[in-house]
Amino acid sequence: MNKYLKKGFMQVFTGISLCFIAPVIVSQAFNNQDHPFFIFVLIIGAILLVLAVFYGYRGIVNILNGTLGPKNKLNWIIFDFQSKIW
Repeated sequence: MNKYLKKGFMQVFTGISLCFIAPVIVSQAFNNQDHPFFIFVLIIGAILLVLAVFYGYRGIVNILNGTLGPKNKLNWIIFDFQSKIW
């Protein structure tokens, strides 16, 4: 298996896991608004929500790089193909 594919699937799996964990943490923070650690737990939940989106995006990018090739290499192939047509 390509290293990009392996890395991409791990990042997507991490992103999906965070998509389930982060909303639970945020909802627990809002259920306990009178607790002294409310802000701390809410900030951690928000950070995990942002990380879920980031890992999902990076995972999809790595999967595409693994299947289609790196971006620069793909652009070179397209440019080379267009130069042969003209």
